[in-house]
Amino acid sequence: MPVRNFNNMNPPIRWGVIGSGGIARRRTIPEGILAAPNAKLIAVYDTQAAANAEVACQFGAQPASSLAALLEAGIDAVYLASPPQFHCEQTLQCAAAGKHVLCEKPLGLTVAEAETMIAACQQQRVTLGTAFMMRFNTQHQAALRLIQEGQIGQPVFGRAQLSCWYPPLAGAWRQDPLASGGGSLMDMGGHCIDLLEMFLGPVRTVSCFLNRAVHSYAVEDSALVSLQFASGALGAVDAFFCMPDEVSQNRLELYGSQGGILASGTIGQGAQGEMRFARKSAATGYDAQQARSGGENLAVNPAPINTYRAEIEEFSQALMEQREPANHAQLGLQSQRVLAACYASTNSGKHIQVQ
Repeated sequence: MPVRNFNNMNPPIRWGVIGSGGIARRRTIPEGILAAPNAKLIAVYDTQAAANAEVACQFGAQPASSLAALLEAGIDAVYLASPPQFHCEQTLQCAAAGKHVLCEKPLGLTVAEAETMIAACQQQRVTLGTAFMMRFNTQHQAALRLIQEGQIGQPVFGRAQLSCWYPPLAGAWRQDPLASGGGSLMDMGGHCIDLLEMFLGPVRTVSCFLNRAVHSYAVEDSALVSLQFASGALGAVDAFFCMPDEVSQNRLELYGSQGGILASGTIGQGAQGEMRFARKSAATGYDAQQARSGGENLAVNPAPINTYRAEIEEFSQALMEQREPANHAQLGLQSQRVLAACYASTNSGKHIQVQ
């Protein structure tokens, strides 16, 4: 990630929020926009007017009565946290008003919507970003540096897991395929696939299994994806809405020809879990007994940062410097392409190449 260099001579980026409930209220507003030194919350909008008024009062913002009112509230950028079914149209409206957009993943419902969003923002010369905040976890960044430095040798396999208990809830848009685009794969598996692509490069082929193992809602509660990367490495992602929070470890495993990185709890909304880097001993001979002893086994514990603050800081700084942000829109487009291939694989029972 770029080094953050805030210029005190520049005024902060003025933010509006669309979809002020949910993740915006729980995390991104208090931990991100309010905490970032180069950001300022101006206005919030949600279709639930009463809840929106509560959020505005809670965080000292203007409660916008409509999307148009939000766009006229003197803002520079919009954090878009509405259900995915609205991402495309709302991004187009923001772009037409000259506002930059940091959109929660997924970037729309389909590849076509993501492409439309990108094209509209390019035409209006505004910046579009994707809120993959887990990329900013300092342990993930440390793992990336180890890989880039060749510390694990040639990367050969990665696994990422993100699961939780998500029972049927009345009105939950994540459980409605028309609003969400999918279930545990779209909502949580997308984060995992994006992380593995950060470490191992772009995915080229997928094979995917989905299921409704426990819950009765219309989207999948279980997802397992096998991945082949352009680099030749292989990967696996498992994402479930039907595992108790108490047992899901949210594992991250990255293996290479010389070592590996093993973590639990780094994938998620928190700032840090447990991560270790293990590397083979200097002796390179074959050990028939496979004793699995010796070598290095080191804790990876960089100073944690709040990932929601980091994503807002980076996007705001990119706007100030008139450059592409690290959390750019192409990440969201690639994610949509891989997810589309996953759902196509499930429907066809075949390996699918990412288009």
